[in-house]
Amino acid sequence: MARKALKLASWTSMALAASGVYLYSNNYLDPNDFGAVRVGRAVATTAVISYDYLTSLRSVPYGSEEYLQRRSQIHDLFLSFDDTPLGAASLAQVHKAVLHDGRTVAVKVQHPKVRAQSSKDILLMEVLVLAVKQLFPEFEFMWLVDEAKKNLPLELDFLNEGKNAEKVAHMLKHFDFLKVPQIHWELSTKRVLLMEFVEGGQVNDRDYMERNRLDVNEISCHLGKMYSEMIFVNGFVHCDPHPGNVLVRKHPDTGKAEIVLLDHGLYQVLTEEFRLDYCHLWQSLIWTDMERVKQYSQRLGAAELYPLFACMLTARSWDSVKRGIGQAPVSATEDSEIRSNAANYLPEISQLLNHVPRQMLLILKTNELLRSIETTLGTRSSASSFLNMSRCCIRALAEHRKREACSFFRRTQISFSEAFSLWQINLHELLLRVKSLRLACWVSTLLGWLTRAPH
Repeated sequence: MARKALKLASWTSMALAASGVYLYSNNYLDPNDFGAVRVGRAVATTAVISYDYLTSLRSVPYGSEEYLQRRSQIHDLFLSFDDTPLGAASLAQVHKAVLHDGRTVAVKVQHPKVRAQSSKDILLMEVLVLAVKQLFPEFEFMWLVDEAKKNLPLELDFLNEGKNAEKVAHMLKHFDFLKVPQIHWELSTKRVLLMEFVEGGQVNDRDYMERNRLDVNEISCHLGKMYSEMIFVNGFVHCDPHPGNVLVRKHPDTGKAEIVLLDHGLYQVLTEEFRLDYCHLWQSLIWTDMERVKQYSQRLGAAELYPLFACMLTARSWDSVKRGIGQAPVSATEDSEIRSNAANYLPEISQLLNHVPRQMLLILKTNELLRSIETTLGTRSSASSFLNMSRCCIRALAEHRKREACSFFRRTQISFSEAFSLWQINLHELLLRVKSLRLACWVSTLLGWLTRAPH
C-alpha cells in the first residue's frame, strides 16, 4: 500500500503555478507584488492526491466504469476524500480528506501543467518588462523578473515548503499562540503535500473573532511578535502573510487565542549584515534618530532617496517619520496623501527598488500584507507593535555584540545593557497601559455622570 501511495503521489505533480504565473506576468507593474507568484490565497492546509484524479479523471465521463475505477485509487489512500476543493489558488488547490487511521488531513496539489508553463510565463514577463524599459527608460522593473526566476522554483517544490514549515515551527516553538500544521512526509512529494487539517477564521475576519470572542488587539499583538521574531532575530521570514494563509482560532484545549500559519512555500533568508542593518534602521525610526535613519537607509541601498525609503517602510509621510511614527496613528488625510504621492513618485520608487538588496523586496511585500491586516483590524501603528519590534531589535543586536565580544566581562556588560534596555521598554509599556486605564476610567465616570444628570 505504501509503495502504491508513493507511486501515485510521485505522479501528482505539475500543478500549482501555471495560472498564477500567467496572472502575475500580466500584473508585473504592480509595485506591491514583490517576488514571485504567491503560492495560494485560500490555502487551509495540505496533503495527497493522485495525478490521475487531477488530470485524466476530469476528462472521463462522470459515473462511467473508467471514472469509478480511477476514483477507487483515491479510496486506496483515503477513507474519505472531498472532491470539492476547500480552496483553489493560482498554483494549487486544497482538498479535505480522512486517512484510514482516522486522521483528518488537507491535500495540497499543484494544478496540471503548471510547472511546464511557468518557464514560458517568466519568459513572457521578461519580454514585456524589456519592452516597457524601451518605452519608458525611467522605469526599472527587471528586478521583478529576477525575483520570479529565483523564487518560483522554490514555491513549486512542496518538499521545500514542508521543510520550511518544520523549520519555522521549531524556530518559534516558544510562542504557545502559534500553530503550524504537522507535515505527513510519507505521502508527500515535490508536487503534493499532506498536512494535518486545522480550521479557523481568516486573520482579517473581525466578525469571526467577535463570534468566537477573540481579542482583536491580542491577535494583532501576536502577529507582530511572530513576524518581528522572524525578521529581526532569526532572519527567516514567511513572505506571504495573506489572510488566507494566516488563520485564527481558540485553542481546542486551553481556549486561548491561537494563530495558524499556512503556506510555507516562500521564505526570505536574510544575511546577517542585512538583518543587523535593518534592525538598526527600525530602531532609528522608532526612536526618531534621523541621522541614523539616513545612515542605515543608505547602507541598505537607498542613497539620496532615503526619505522615500523610510516612507515606504513605515507607510507614513515624511513629516510623520520626522515627528516620530509612534506619536500618532495614521489619519485619513495622511493615508490619502501617501496614496497620491505613491503615484507621483513611481519613477523614483522603481529606481529605489532596483537598487536595494533583493532581500528587501520580499520584506517590503511582507510589510505591506501585514499592514493591510492591521488596517482591517484597526490596530495599525499601535504603540505595542513598535515596542515589540524594538524588543526584538535590542535582543538581535545584543546577541551579535556578544558573539563578537572577546572577553567574559564584555559579554556580561552587553547582557546588562540589554536587560536594562528591555526593562525600560517594559516600564514604558506599563506606563502606557496605566495611562490608557486612567483615561478609560475617566471616560466611564464622565459617561456615568452624564447619564445620571437631570435633563
